[in-house]
Amino acid sequence: MNNFITHCGFVAIVGRSNVGKSTLINKLLGKKISITSYKSQTTRNLITGIYTEDKHQIIYLDTPGLDYNKNKSNKANFIINNIIEDINFIILVVEAINWTKNDEILLNKLSNVKSSVILAINKIDKIKNKNNLLSYIDFLSKKRNFLEIIPISAQNGENTDTILKIIKKQLPQNEHYYPREHITTCSERFIASEIIREKLLHFLRAELPYKSSIEIKKFVINKKKSFDVSGNILVKYNSQKKIIVGNRGSIIKIISTTARLDMEKIFKTKVNLYLWVKVYS
Repeated sequence: MNNFITHCGFVAIVGRSNVGKSTLINKLLGKKISITSYKSQTTRNLITGIYTEDKHQIIYLDTPGLDYNKNKSNKANFIINNIIEDINFIILVVEAINWTKNDEILLNKLSNVKSSVILAINKIDKIKNKNNLLSYIDFLSKKRNFLEIIPISAQNGENTDTILKIIKKQLPQNEHYYPREHITTCSERFIASEIIREKLLHFLRAELPYKSSIEIKKFVINKKKSFDVSGNILVKYNSQKKIIVGNRGSIIKIISTTARLDMEKIFKTKVNLYLWVKVYS
């Protein structure tokens, strides 16, 4: 008879844009599956990360950043509305001593959910006066009955282990949904496109064309068991193409190199990456 009791549950990570949700999920997983950037709306889709350790399995959902000022019917809003009712835990990520209208709207949206809500106050490493942080915690503690309020720095990992311990302690008894070697439900092709997009965001910053997109044309395993990946960076105008290519190909070269190195770390094999910049009509 098997007496090994397992625990499994779903955890949604929600918050407004650019508060560090993707950085947090990567830290909680101990692996990079979600791209990060200083820009808002970096995560465009629902990213699923799977953490398995012994009897515990946690399925994290990294949601797009919410910005009600831009579009009340955006994809992030739609995703939130459709997942929060079927989740065991919600991690609401906010920025230290920077409470905004979007935070308030999202908190109100969570007011009637049955899920336990953990409040993660991120970027505490940027706060010099800790008395300000204590006042902020006191202010937020009166907003609702949180399961826990945890000041964290997702960037350097401060107190992220505390969040993990809290969730593991209260996970419901369930069979695991996924084999232990799975770390995400996202396809390798999707992860490759996200890594390329992250490098575009990082190296071009404000110069990045808003409507640029990534198209993976080929993703195969060759005879040497390494990956051959080719893709297009699609832009609307030829002037945008010139920005991404850079002087004598300098920008596209560094984007390709750094993206390839990240892919090799995640896929644990050699990657041959070929990128082109194309103008779509």
